[in-house]
Amino acid sequence: MFTMLIMSSLTKRIPVSEPVWKELAEMRSAGQTYDELLEDLIEERKKRRLAEDVKAWNLRKKEDYVPLSEIED
Repeated sequence: MFTMLIMSSLTKRIPVSEPVWKELAEMRSAGQTYDELLEDLIEERKKRRLAEDVKAWNLRKKEDYVPLSEIED
């Protein structure tokens, strides 16, 4: 006998202070749910972290770069 576990979308509650709740409410677009707002904020944060990581990597590697004009055949 097979038992199938189906994961439904679960609702979780995240406690926030009143000032944070007000800030979130001000950030929402008309008709946007808090779930959608948080998804957008998460995506923006991921992109910012990636950009910061790439910038830091480029700064560390910059000393290893050799201009093409200096490379001989």
